[in-house]
Amino acid sequence: MTEQLEEYITRHIDPEPDNLYRLDRDTHLRLLYSRMCSGHLQGRLLKMLVRMIRPRLVLELGTYSAYSALCLAEGLADDSCHVHTIEIEDELEDFIREHLAQSPVGHRVTLHLGDAAHIIPTLNETFDLVYIDANKRHYVEYYDLVMPHLRPGGFIIADNTLWDGKVADGQEHHDAQTGGILAFNDRVAADPRVEKVIIPLRDGLTLIHRL
Repeated sequence: MTEQLEEYITRHIDPEPDNLYRLDRDTHLRLLYSRMCSGHLQGRLLKMLVRMIRPRLVLELGTYSAYSALCLAEGLADDSCHVHTIEIEDELEDFIREHLAQSPVGHRVTLHLGDAAHIIPTLNETFDLVYIDANKRHYVEYYDLVMPHLRPGGFIIADNTLWDGKVADGQEHHDAQTGGILAFNDRVAADPRVEKVIIPLRDGLTLIHRL
């Protein structure tokens, strides 16, 4: 996608809420790896998908600056619905809580700090939607961990599943993160329990429906 085309798209979709505009700006000014922030276009898509799926409980793996968590929370039907988000980097806690507090839907989000592989088994909940955007090396592990917590008919959204095009570059030897995405894509493609489609938005977004 060219910069010109992306600018055209953003002019023709819902505007970015003020609190998310400030969050995106703060992410770029104060945090490393700001490219990890979902941003306006993907954020509006996440909100729309939540509107369509109408989940009661959402699980997010990989909070980062909380932009995506707040987009997921914004799409929820009302305050009886909730987002649980897991972030392994505890030094992000103050930034995350600051922006949750500034958001009109921040009260719909519960932050869990720690390794998702350790936290997921402790969650005594069944989720309607899971958003995976954490360590790419462990995507297959996350997939296996969340499936027992995903209701039949529920959805998984996985980010970065095209990984800058490296998944299709034909190289025999990849770095660990690319290898993790390749293994995840193969695992999902071969799983008869789910329907799946990859959307070439930004770095690739896979929609997975549990049958």
